[in-house]
Amino acid sequence: MNTDRRVAVVTGAGSGIGRAVALALASAGWSLALAGRRAEPLAETAAAAGSPDALCVTTDVTDEDEVDALFTAVRAPRTRSASPRT
Repeated sequence: MNTDRRVAVVTGAGSGIGRAVALALASAGWSLALAGRRAEPLAETAAAAGSPDALCVTTDVTDEDEVDALFTAVRAPRTRSASPRT
């Protein structure tokens, strides 16, 4: 595991300020973990950021279990996308 990798977890990354923050972090060289309620806008943000390896996790941040699942996914070996929802 590369412990030097800089990963930014961005909530609300599917639109607005969250998307703008994700794009800025990507341009600064950060690896991205994108969280939001809808998978499609997260994938669009990853594409716009030029980060095909971004981790996209559908997450409702008002649900503690989903937030726990988000950070579990961030710590796990990298996958293209994840969803804590059943």
